[in-house]
Amino acid sequence: MQPTTPLVLCVLLSQVLQLTSAEDLDCTPGFQRKLFHINQPAEFIEDQAILNLTFSDCKGNDKLHYEVSSPYFKVNNDGSLVALRNVTAVGKTLFVHAQTPHAEDMAELVIVGGKDIRGSLQVVDSDRPEGSKFRLTGKGVDQEPKGIFRINENTGSVSVTRNLDRETIATYQLLVETIDVNGRTLEGPVPLEVIVIDQNDNRPIFQEGPYIGHVMEGSPTGTTVMRMTAFDADDPATDNALLRYNIRQQTPDRPSPNMFYIDPEKGDIVTVVSPALLDRETLENPKYELIIEAQDMAGLDVGLTGTATATIMIDDKNDHSPKFTKKEFQATVEEGAVGVIVNLTVEDKDDPTTGAWRAAYTIINGNPGQSFEIHTNPQTNEGMLSVVKPLDYEISAFHTLLIKVENEDPLVPDVSYGPSSTATVHITVLDVNEGPVFHPDPMMVTKQEHISVGSVLLTVNATDPDSLQHQTIRYSVYKDPAGWLNINPINGTVDTTAVLDRESPFVHNSVYTALFLAIDSGNPPATGTGTLLITLEDVNDNAPFIYPTVAEVCDDAKNLSVVILGASDKDLHPNTDPFKFEIHKPTVPDKVWKISKINNTHALVSLLQNLNKANYHLPIMVTDSGKPPMTNITDLRVQVCSCKNSKVDCNTAGAPHFSTTAVLLLSFFSLARL
Repeated sequence: MQPTTPLVLCVLLSQVLQLTSAEDLDCTPGFQRKLFHINQPAEFIEDQAILNLTFSDCKGNDKLHYEVSSPYFKVNNDGSLVALRNVTAVGKTLFVHAQTPHAEDMAELVIVGGKDIRGSLQVVDSDRPEGSKFRLTGKGVDQEPKGIFRINENTGSVSVTRNLDRETIATYQLLVETIDVNGRTLEGPVPLEVIVIDQNDNRPIFQEGPYIGHVMEGSPTGTTVMRMTAFDADDPATDNALLRYNIRQQTPDRPSPNMFYIDPEKGDIVTVVSPALLDRETLENPKYELIIEAQDMAGLDVGLTGTATATIMIDDKNDHSPKFTKKEFQATVEEGAVGVIVNLTVEDKDDPTTGAWRAAYTIINGNPGQSFEIHTNPQTNEGMLSVVKPLDYEISAFHTLLIKVENEDPLVPDVSYGPSSTATVHITVLDVNEGPVFHPDPMMVTKQEHISVGSVLLTVNATDPDSLQHQTIRYSVYKDPAGWLNINPINGTVDTTAVLDRESPFVHNSVYTALFLAIDSGNPPATGTGTLLITLEDVNDNAPFIYPTVAEVCDDAKNLSVVILGASDKDLHPNTDPFKFEIHKPTVPDKVWKISKINNTHALVSLLQNLNKANYHLPIMVTDSGKPPMTNITDLRVQVCSCKNSKVDCNTAGAPHFSTTAVLLLSFFSLARL
């Protein structure tokens, strides 16, 4: 047995084909005839021609090689199929595989009356030593999947034990060797390749759905919309996986039942109607559904089929310009009002979901003051014309606007905007009784506080915008929180009815605010409001005051400091600090109390000697720096308490129990915050 020549075993699963003939006018690579039927003879005679095969790769058949699925047959160079020896049974089908560097194909010979036998191969070695045996190894024998093939150890016949699936394993690489009785290799191993011949047992499957294509309306005939491709798990080198496509159904079937065509080999779907029929605005429905069928066996009736649905959308292009429903629109608006005054309506035949339908409006004339704006209503596509700056009847009672409308998307080249894409809007402004207007507003004046009652502050001025109505104006006080002011109803003179006090709670940051009304003589009358801001200059009209006014000290205290006093003044600088602190001596004995300045706002009160437990009233006089200055005398109540064993007793003094130290700390804290 020679190990140099590989053995090829072609195992037949089963395959049913029908007779076909080449119909192409041009050269088509492959067998000119792929299916043959012969009756099972009593015996196939060695070297006797069974039939003639014709194969062409359209390039001269250089290096043409044939393989037959049965090892008992061969194909000669002239294409004749002959038996290598006398054979009685070969099964129901033979396959012939032809291949060149440029093409390959498979032909099938159906043996009518042949018996269904398992694929097998007789391994022959005439020089095999007596007593030796054949052994088969490899994937499918002693490797997973195990037990598919077996060999008769005496005759060398290789057989299949169960059905094979080419889509699972297409080829098996086995090894054949001869061994002695002890299992030692005598010859080999020789490679044995088992090729599983495909049968058509898989339908085409469309795996990439959903399939949705788009084509622009008016597209030229032959425009490619989309490609539909199916997958067939069978052998791609055979007709079992050679697919052909066709359109089984089109919905809707108007305006033509054949709006589209599919390339049977590539699966490309193209338009076949004229651009005029592909008009989205005239179609019953711009969406088409096609049932696409893929059939193997190159589309023969015996081929298996698979289907899928292709959805094709006829997309809109901007081939219709928007048109106003009328050339002129009317609107009225009251002077002083803002908001939408009229909706301009347009018509557009394009798709309402696209920019080819959505309108964009522009005011091209009549809006020099930018008093008007126009925006698109996204639901209705109408142009909403609005007044954004109040109009004045006295200035202009009529306005005329020229407005154009375009689409968001540009028009196609052969379509343009015409006269219907512009419209005129006539706007009538209605006169209303407008309230008088103060000039200026707010009105501002500066006065010293405490000016004489009856002093004139200013004369307000209000004018009536309704200049054509010749109305009179009367004035009144609207808001005067402190009740300080009066206004002459005829001439608008404002004077005081009380003293103006800068320190009043109605004054904020030295400014007092009052509101006045100007009322015209219209029917009904209209009112305008003006604001008066009075800035009050400070005068020294508030005396300073001290804090705190109560202090404690122990009767045996070693630290004779009593309290740190602070002073404050409601006036503004320079009518406040520095303050001058003094003890009002006419009522206080000498050599008992002392007051010392700490800074501009604070002073320290201390004892010159210890005092008995009692309440003492010390008059403190504090003076500000105003011109003239103002002085205030305040009693400081000092409680001298008994302090024994860390307990402070001020009961006899009739005062709260605050220690001198606590009072001093509180005073220092107040000092630190100033």
